Amino acid sequence: MTILTRRNLLKSAAAAGAAGIGLAAAGRFVGWAAAKPEPLILKTASIEAKLTDGAPTKNVLTYGEAGPPPVVRMKKGEPFAARLVNDIDDPTTIHWHGVRVPNKMDGVPFLIQPYVYRGDHFDYAFTPPDAGTFWYHPHCDTLIQTGHGLTGVIVVENPNDPKFDSEVVINLRDWRLGDDGQFIEQFRPRDAARSGTFGTVRTANWLDQPQYDAPAGGLVRLRAAITDVTRIYAFRVEGAEAAVIALDGNPVPQRFAPDALQLGPGQRLELAIRMPDEEGAIVSLRDVRGTKPKILATLRAVGNSVKRDMRDLGPLEVNPVAEVDVTDAKHISLALSATAENLPSDGICGSLGYSFWAINKVPWSGDTPDPTAPLAELKLGKSYVIDMENLTPHSHPIHLHGMSFKVLSSSTRQVQPLVSDTYLIQPNEKVQLGLAADNPGDWLLHCHIIEHQKTGMTSYFRVV
Repeated sequence: MTILTRRNLLKSAAAAGAAGIGLAAAGRFVGWAAAKPEPLILKTASIEAKLTDGAPTKNVLTYGEAGPPPVVRMKKGEPFAARLVNDIDDPTTIHWHGVRVPNKMDGVPFLIQPYVYRGDHFDYAFTPPDAGTFWYHPHCDTLIQTGHGLTGVIVVENPNDPKFDSEVVINLRDWRLGDDGQFIEQFRPRDAARSGTFGTVRTANWLDQPQYDAPAGGLVRLRAAITDVTRIYAFRVEGAEAAVIALDGNPVPQRFAPDALQLGPGQRLELAIRMPDEEGAIVSLRDVRGTKPKILATLRAVGNSVKRDMRDLGPLEVNPVAEVDVTDAKHISLALSATAENLPSDGICGSLGYSFWAINKVPWSGDTPDPTAPLAELKLGKSYVIDMENLTPHSHPIHLHGMSFKVLSSSTRQVQPLVSDTYLIQPNEKVQLGLAADNPGDWLLHCHIIEHQKTGMTSYFRVV
């Protein structure tokens, strides 16, 4: 039996302090280590799901036993843990898209972590430094596993955020289904060499035009994540006043109306919507891009009006992303182009067998045991400007793992100085992205139209 004395208390406190003080992976904060949380179990499964009016679709992939993958909620600055348990035939991983995690938690096979075979598990643990909307998905056999449903939304909460009357979280994705409601080939080579192969069934939270109730006259925080493998959206809200308050997990410098705002796969949108005062009034979130516009989801006003005012909505707290010193920044040139060079077709994480795209003339599909050399070796703590040029006639949502950049300029349009991890670069556009290299490791940079990624438009930075 230990006698509780002042001396023993001091010794225990000293030991706890020595164990509890540590430097976060990216050097972002130092403090006492919180108790290790119980891990969230994310178990992959192959299920049948009702995605159309016809027969249930077989071999839909999810985390859990039924329905879409859960919305994973974390708290800014608090430890989070999850255990991936693989119960599908193919190896898999989890990438925490947009969350600035330590490199070994990034979920990229071969480059970062081993893939997880059926019956095995992998433990993820990190502390999210940023609040906002993110998402999670595999980075192994990405086209099939993501295309078959293995995508979920992440909400990192901040107690200092302004108060809303309601929150709606929407997972936007397509499915490649035939007339019988079953999966058809996930891609067509001629489309992969262009803008990508589109799905045949469009859903929000695995539903066609779902409707959600919200207090009449109230303020709704709508979080939408594009977890599709191909589709670029142009968002518009009809029936209510709406403002974009955050993009890709970060507050926008200046709020604006979502008037055909274009966002691509991997990107996230946060809207503040002031519901109508009349009970039963309908507000619609629409995709107005292309020749087949679609209502994605609707909100219905319920109850007596709470008479909120959009002007009373305070700002979101800025995330602690390191500021870029553009005066002392080194420039890195990146050219996105087509390619005729053949890629190796083997790889346990899947290969499409084609090479159509390249970064700086080098095609690499990613997720292979023989990665290319990094695009550049960045010095930890230094600032860089990425001069990226799209030499193709197609748009590319370019996603950077592990770090966030600031949009500095565009050759084709006025841009806000947005902080993001994914930039939708337009055809023939030149853009400058400022980056503070504050997270050591190997970090993928790739197009999030997955066919483009898997046919060559992938590479990575090394931060040392």
